[in-house]
Amino acid sequence: MTQETILANATLVLPGETRTGSIVLQGGVIKDIATGGSVPPGAVDCDGDIVAPGLIELHTDNLERHIQPRPKVDWPHNAAILAHDAELASTGITTVFDAMRVGSIPSGKGRYLKYARDLSSELLALRDEDALKISHFLHLRAEVCSETLVEEMQEFGPEDRVGIVSLMDHTPGQRQFRDISKLEAYVKGKLSMSDAEFVEHVAQLKELRAHYGDHHEAEAVAAAKRYGAVLASHDDTTEAQVAVSAAHGISMAEFPTTLEAAKACHAHNIPVIMGAPNLIRGGSHSGNVAAHDLAEAGYLDIMSSDYVPAALLLAAARLSEQWGDWAKGLATVTANPARAVGLEDRGEIAIGKRADLIRFAMRGGAPALRSVWSRGSRVA
Repeated sequence: MTQETILANATLVLPGETRTGSIVLQGGVIKDIATGGSVPPGAVDCDGDIVAPGLIELHTDNLERHIQPRPKVDWPHNAAILAHDAELASTGITTVFDAMRVGSIPSGKGRYLKYARDLSSELLALRDEDALKISHFLHLRAEVCSETLVEEMQEFGPEDRVGIVSLMDHTPGQRQFRDISKLEAYVKGKLSMSDAEFVEHVAQLKELRAHYGDHHEAEAVAAAKRYGAVLASHDDTTEAQVAVSAAHGISMAEFPTTLEAAKACHAHNIPVIMGAPNLIRGGSHSGNVAAHDLAEAGYLDIMSSDYVPAALLLAAARLSEQWGDWAKGLATVTANPARAVGLEDRGEIAIGKRADLIRFAMRGGAPALRSVWSRGSRVA
């Protein structure tokens, strides 16, 4: 018989409300939900801890950090993937869209070489072997300021489980890096460029945008349709840029850099994603709009851990406190991202949904994670 797990005497974060109750897990799904604090024989007594859906991460660069832990260090990929998977599980993330750059610059200074096709194949092979703790999809970050975007995107197809394609335009002087001094500090620190090399790097990116940008953007939009993937914008700054995104059929906006852009996204019914580190730190490391301000204005829908996986649950807890509503705060990392990418089988505690769950308690203003279940099996 399929093993049954009962989580009892828990503070359940349900759609739109929280209440004391219990959940029965069986066959990888939620079989039953009951109200009350009783603890049946054999059940896990949660002692009033919060039990919520597993977290859904739509944009994280964490896998890239594992395959290249230092500049010019290429770590064994299978080991990196398994370590990344285990790290995410340990933070409460049970579904992840692993961001991988497509579009390389093999020539000039600040070279970026191709890696996404091989890495995604290795990831999908481990998934097929059931070697991973949590659920993985692909998120292709389409860099329009590149030389090889079209060729790299042609290497992927509908069978590759590409869930998101985001349009990335990192041309210096606009979007994320309107302030070129912020780009200079970032690139010099990451790639150890000299002043002259940085000037050459900026000139090269501007030249690539002028030569390839519009064509690459159109090809990325077409590729997303071919894959059956959700299309995302990235770093929209103005109403005009949001209008272009809406015309492309964008389904979500990653990290708009201004209140103006976030407001325009909502006018076009485009959900807004902001970075958890931005919320926790109180502002953007690039000097852009603060996530807290968008939350206050009602223009924040989804949180992403971005470059700190453990930030996702903490950010949801901070939002829950800011809004005075745990169901609303947790929805930014569960139901809302699930809805944005069309995953109807998860993101809520409801009968028949996947048994992806987390249990945590608040300690010193931060969530202390105690248990994580993926498809009903405890993975952390």
